[in-house]
This record gives sequence, C-alpha cells and structure tokens, in this order.
Amino acid sequence: MREIVLDTETTGFEPSEGHRILEIAAIEIVNLMPTGRVFHTLIDPQRDVPPEATRVHGFTRLDLEGKPLFADAAEAMLEFLGDSPIVAHNAPFDFKHLDAELIRCGRPALNPARMVDSLVLARTTFPGAQNSLDALCRRFAIDLSQRTTHNALLDVKLLAEVYLELRGGRQPGLVLGSAPVVQAMLREESAPRTPRPILVSEEQLARFDAFLAKIKDPLWKKLEL
Repeated sequence: MREIVLDTETTGFEPSEGHRILEIAAIEIVNLMPTGRVFHTLIDPQRDVPPEATRVHGFTRLDLEGKPLFADAAEAMLEFLGDSPIVAHNAPFDFKHLDAELIRCGRPALNPARMVDSLVLARTTFPGAQNSLDALCRRFAIDLSQRTTHNALLDVKLLAEVYLELRGGRQPGLVLGSAPVVQAMLREESAPRTPRPILVSEEQLARFDAFLAKIKDPLWKKLEL
C-alpha cells in the first residue's frame, strides 16, 4: 500500500484572503515503511510574506524570490502524489491551499476521498490529550531538536514518524517477504533436511523401564486393558 505524507507552508491561513503556498514537502511510504523517495520545493508565492507567517516557518519574501511558481512545480508534485492517499496533520488546511493553487493554474482539485488526517487519527487514539505535531513527537520520543521553525521538509519527516507510530509502529527489516531475516528463514525452511534419528542405548531403556515401574496405577496400563 502506497501512501504520501505531506506538509505545506503558506503565507497565511485562508486562500480566500489571497494567501499562497510557499513550500511543499512529501514523503513516500509503502506498506508503512518510508521508501526514501521525497518531493520538496520552495514556491514563489508572488506576494509578500507577513511577519507573523515568517515567525512560524522562517521564510521571508527575499528567500522565495526566483523560486518556481506553483504552476511550474504542479506537474512534478502531481506525478509524485500519483493517486495514493495523502496523509497530513490537519489535512483540510493543506488540501484547501493545494486545491486553490491547482484551480488557479487550471487543474482539478484533489479528490477529498484521498485525505488522511493524522490529527483526527491522533485525537481518536489519544482523546483529550495534546495532539499537535510537537506533542505527538514528545509522546513517541521522536527527536525535536532541529525543529526551531515549522518548515515543511522537517515537519513532513517528523509527521511520517508520528504517522507510523499512530498506525502501530514499524521496525525496519520486519516486512514479511522482503526482510533479510524472513527471507533467510524461508530459505532454511525450504532447504532439504537430513533425518537425524535418536538412538537409545539398552542401558537407557532399562533405566526408563525401572522409572516407569515406580509409578502407581499408571494410565497406560489401563489403556492396555
């Protein structure tokens, strides 16, 4: 099963107020294991970046000048997403911004059925608890030392770890049929086996018979009758 873990950074909360995407990051996971494939790009939002947004993700207008426009990055992004489910933390936020950008450049919006909201999953797993990405990382002992700002590339890596934990956790190398340990076991199971008969000496048989004679009213004597 292929899934995409995704995060975006924007100039603000509402695309209806003219806010735009300025960073997109996505990680591919297959059968709940990261494959190493990553999509990442900065985007020129073609507008100013408010100071309050810069305090969140660290990007200024100057950082983004000359970066690709969303329309130029859309094809590569859509190819990476494919038709897989898309996992995001507070996924409706990312979807509404992506949909606004896609529609702006003449492309169809994403199918909402593909949305997997890890925030909803976390609230179901830990009702009443803090379920921000930071809080979940602390709960699962995931290293947050590099998260000084909320840039999408770091956040999506953290989210991928959180999502795998929310789905039950995975240990690398234990995927059935592909792990080296499992493959070795299967090879050993299918290899021809040499019979190794157990040889019992006359002395051992005599000692065993003597031991059985000490048992009062043994069941096997009744069965013999």
